[in-house]
Amino acid sequence: MRFTPLGDRAVTITLGDTIDVATHRRVRAACAAIDGERLAGVVDQVPAFASITVHYDPALVAGDEAESPYDRIVAALETLLSDPRAESPPTPRMVEIPVCYGGELGPDLDDVAHQHRLTPQQVIDLHAGAVYLVYMVGFMPGFAYMGGLPDALATPRRGTPRTAVPAGAVGIGGKQTGVYPLESPGGWNLIGRTPVEIFDIGRDPAALLAAGDHARFVPISRDDFDRWPKRA
Repeated sequence: MRFTPLGDRAVTITLGDTIDVATHRRVRAACAAIDGERLAGVVDQVPAFASITVHYDPALVAGDEAESPYDRIVAALETLLSDPRAESPPTPRMVEIPVCYGGELGPDLDDVAHQHRLTPQQVIDLHAGAVYLVYMVGFMPGFAYMGGLPDALATPRRGTPRTAVPAGAVGIGGKQTGVYPLESPGGWNLIGRTPVEIFDIGRDPAALLAAGDHARFVPISRDDFDRWPKRA
């Protein structure tokens, strides 16, 4: 583990330097340990691919006041995370996401198929046939970076990003897939769209996906997409 300050109210704990399942499990296990211990002063934690940023209130951190709040919080975290029990992450949940592939809802499907010498239907079958792991949520509220994309579909980001990608667009970027929760600029290859709201500020939790979740994409027809219940 490496501890580095992030301003005077946060510390970043680095647990690896690669994007892989083993590192992800360490991140998830550390997050669970921090959640379970409720250390004095900790106000939030943000997991990433290979690290966690822990935000704290310096005035509430326990320990010898001869030391700085940063040194005290690092000492507490180091002691907590040295416990072997922190190596067991919680059981992931499975989230199914309906997707209408191709056409105007997936304008890059044919191009992705062409790049890999596949038919559009083969791309759909491969993409919908995999189970994905949410490594982290970032870029914008609710955007989940998902690993587990079949190697045959790994596709570089578009040479020219779009200035506006619609909410619900399902894309491929490199070796990962993801769903745009809100309209935004974006450079991933769009192969479909989901009618499900990925981020809804009126829902608890607001984000459909969280780090550690497993996800599966379920193909639906355009009629199903159009008839999908919309939040009022």
